[in-house]
Amino acid sequence: MTNRLACADFTFPLLSHQNALTLIAMLGFEGVDIGLFEERSHLWPSREFANIKKSAGLLKQKLDDLGLKAADIFLQVAPDFEPLAINHPDALRRRKARDWFSSALEYASQTGCHHVTTLPGIHFVEEPISDSLARCFDELSWRVVEAQRCGIVFGVEAHVGSIAPTPKQAEQLVNSVPGLTLTLDYTHFTRAGIPDAEIAPLLQYASHFHVRGASKGRLQTSLANNTIDYAQVAAGMKAADYKGWVGIEYVWIDWEHCNECDNLSETVLYRDLFRKLLTG
Repeated sequence: MTNRLACADFTFPLLSHQNALTLIAMLGFEGVDIGLFEERSHLWPSREFANIKKSAGLLKQKLDDLGLKAADIFLQVAPDFEPLAINHPDALRRRKARDWFSSALEYASQTGCHHVTTLPGIHFVEEPISDSLARCFDELSWRVVEAQRCGIVFGVEAHVGSIAPTPKQAEQLVNSVPGLTLTLDYTHFTRAGIPDAEIAPLLQYASHFHVRGASKGRLQTSLANNTIDYAQVAAGMKAADYKGWVGIEYVWIDWEHCNECDNLSETVLYRDLFRKLLTG
């Protein structure tokens, strides 16, 4: 098994973007997960999409100079989940989310990246979940077609607060939208106390994978306090013939206690762990 390792650029938000990329290269990673998070990452989609050819070209040149590849473009179009959720009841907001997704596909193509991730949408509590899901299926189906047209794999991250907060709901989502894949992150389920055995079946739907420590009640924690059996996860990847990138994804934000880890040390520890697991 020869899956390549990536590190998220948003793991090191206090550095300049150039220094974050340089550090990732110094740590020996082959790839970078690029965060396009409006108002909360190095690169904001509103800025990057103003001149995609120029901004994506600049990013690709930086990556090329460091011997790195863009493993994933992770698009989040607003600081909070609701305002521009892909399945928002307001058609104008859904239109903006679509427009930015189209721009993300162009941006990914310009950087030589073959994978784009977004959030899957939410349940709008003023309506039945079936209505929120129906719009979700429509919007995700459109995105799958658009991504395939561009030669890009499209995945969604089933996350805390999303319309798919459990493994069963995540599986329902991908089975309802032909061609949809998962950017799979066990930690969102582990935080809710869901055991690994209930998450493992999702590996068959994964096209990208996020790694960090987690435990019940903690979306992000150290390797020492982690409860996910990543050796078993790696075995499941091999059984599923997983061919995507494995991205070490520590974040540093004031949400869900995600500013309480030593991101640099934990990234190194997980890098070394997965080097062993993926070659063993």
